[in-house]
Amino acid sequence: MTADLDRLREVLTRARREVGKVIIGQDRAVDQALIVILTGHHALVEGVPGVAKTLLVRTLARVLGCEFARIQFTPDLMPADITGTNVYSLKTGEFSLVRGPIFTTFLLADEINRAPAKTQSALLQAMQERMVTIDRETHPLDPGFTVFATQNPIEYEGTYPLPEAQKDRFMLKIAMACPSEEEELILARRMLGSEAPEATLASGQVQPALRHEDLAAIRGGLETIVVREELIGYVVEIVRRTRANDSILVGAGPRATQSLLLAGRAHAALQGRDFVTPDDIRTMTDPVLEHRLILRPEYEIEGLTVSEIIGRLLQEVAVPR
Repeated sequence: MTADLDRLREVLTRARREVGKVIIGQDRAVDQALIVILTGHHALVEGVPGVAKTLLVRTLARVLGCEFARIQFTPDLMPADITGTNVYSLKTGEFSLVRGPIFTTFLLADEINRAPAKTQSALLQAMQERMVTIDRETHPLDPGFTVFATQNPIEYEGTYPLPEAQKDRFMLKIAMACPSEEEELILARRMLGSEAPEATLASGQVQPALRHEDLAAIRGGLETIVVREELIGYVVEIVRRTRANDSILVGAGPRATQSLLLAGRAHAALQGRDFVTPDDIRTMTDPVLEHRLILRPEYEIEGLTVSEIIGRLLQEVAVPR
């Protein structure tokens, strides 16, 4: 089991190094994306245009040796455009399946809130069961199927809110901020030469950290990381507090408890430890819970944010020693 953990640490170190050749800054977003992939879940990526949301997912697919597909969500996008459909061939006299872009490993659902709920719901079965049903026939997806859905936090005209059932299927909400002044200077200098991020990725300088078929074995290394019983109770209490808080209209469900435990364990692996600490849980609480909670309107009017409420909840819950 120790060998599995050593292999996991080696892959994470190499993955971070290779991603860093393309993505400037955004260390927290890179780590959170790796956490999502390691735990076999999905992520909602939020950021203004130009902060490398798409580039991050493409780079991770290259580094982890996985297939990548992108769907641009628009108001006229139909569910069949995502899943695929059966097409009748006049030559053979038979129907054959034309697979949609959902048949991949890493799927980028770009600006997912641009499509109506009917189209968004085409992803629900795939995200939960890694299967897709087309004309009453169910087809399996890649075991490592992962959805990275992006949305713009400042532009709401012509958008549709994500259903709560779908938001709950995203393990994390990854917030990608604008780069710092120093990082933006580095980016500006690179753009004037041959080291622009897109060019670096296209030139083959980014090397895979592992093969696609090895990804499942790498995930097994997480099972060697120890989670004490007190920390399990700590996670459960944090999530249950969201359901009893006066300022929260809709609290987090049991899936949030599972996500917070798994995210905390993966965060410990990223830190090179074989055990989870309360700080791992606290670090991952906001990315896991923020998109799942709905504040009461009167508290929103006062200017409170979900992140502030989560911060208060963490202060109220006793930290296990």
